[in-house]
Amino acid sequence: MGRPLRALLAGCGGISRAWVNPAKDMPGLEIAGLVDIKREAAEALAEQHGLEGAVIETDLEVALDRVKPDVLFNCTVPEAHLSVSLAAVRRGIHVLCEKPLADSMDHARTLVEAAREAKVVYAVMQNRRYDPNIRKVRALLASGALGRVTTVDVDFFIGAHFGGFRDHMKHVLLVDMAIHTLDQARCLSRTDPVSVIAHEWNPPGSWYDHDASAVACYEMTGGAVLTYRGSWCAEALNTTWEGDWRIGCERGSLRWDGAGAIRASRVSKTGGFHSEWADVEVPDAGEPDKANGHGGCLAEFVRCVREGGVPETEAADNLKSLAMVFGAIAAAGTGRRVPISS
Repeated sequence: MGRPLRALLAGCGGISRAWVNPAKDMPGLEIAGLVDIKREAAEALAEQHGLEGAVIETDLEVALDRVKPDVLFNCTVPEAHLSVSLAAVRRGIHVLCEKPLADSMDHARTLVEAAREAKVVYAVMQNRRYDPNIRKVRALLASGALGRVTTVDVDFFIGAHFGGFRDHMKHVLLVDMAIHTLDQARCLSRTDPVSVIAHEWNPPGSWYDHDASAVACYEMTGGAVLTYRGSWCAEALNTTWEGDWRIGCERGSLRWDGAGAIRASRVSKTGGFHSEWADVEVPDAGEPDKANGHGGCLAEFVRCVREGGVPETEAADNLKSLAMVFGAIAAAGTGRRVPISS
């Protein structure tokens, strides 16, 4: 295998723990440095996870000089993704970045182009794609047992009392969370966005400064339609973090609660007012390397850096998911259907 890849983790806030837990014991990887504008945050992360040998810095350029990393894990806030990732990419360092890819489409395209020019692997932490249940749903849909996907309906309702920067973000649901659900929809349906109509609002009683609820309807490639309904200030009767799904296909339908409840039925007989249905067995995903959340995403990124290949969550493809977010924001702002182009 050779020497471990040296990793520098930038941004030592709460989300970094979901990265460090699987990364610290991953074969072929060494967390060699931590950088955060608050030194105490980096020191606390090192202490909590036994990273006594890691370099700790508050200045990114100094950390890059000292650590000389092979890969950068960008766990900073969205507004910092461009500057932090560019600093690494321009040194020929591979990057795995926390979602969203960037805080605007222009910044996202800049990052994708910079990675292409530098010939480095640049991917996004879309960890939902590596959930074992989503891989089962994807495998069933890909099998063709239900026919082509025609309609995807997904609800996301969580009352999330984060505190901190999210409480003050504009478009907080769409930018910071819907990116997961919309990327899941692309993953499951194997379709890409064409256009969107949308509406955003901040319900009475919301603890967010800006719109924390949204509905959006997307036209997808192949004539499929995706509807998204979501809120981050929904108190009680919450969905799972992975959403509540109904997927209609040419010859049947699938329901998934975002956890372990997956049910699919297909048409077994036609001719009456209602067709007759038969349950369809949900197969194993058959992809153990892509069924481990953050760990699965990290492992694939590390493997592609070491051996070559393209991660499923590469930034160039993730542009399409991010375009769904900013397309919805534009549609909500104008009240018009917005064409989507990544």
